Amino acid sequence: MRLDASLQHREERIVNWDQIEGKWEQMKGKVQQKWGELTDDDIDQIKGRRQELEGRLQERYGYQKEQAKKAIDDWSTSL
Repeated sequence: MRLDASLQHREERIVNWDQIEGKWEQMKGKVQQKWGELTDDDIDQIKGRRQELEGRLQERYGYQKEQAKKAIDDWSTSL
């Protein structure tokens, strides 16, 4: 059961991120609001790519990789 729940969560996260990536122009403001340390250039360079956002959060906030992933997951599921 636990594996099924984990797989379902992963699938939901992928679908949700696909939606975010597809609407990146509209999402930029929400990203900037959540992570104000990201510059306009950072956000333009991310272009909706989750891994790029993870990397920028690590750079700007000193997050560890898993911490960045969790922050993005928490943010994206709250939308």
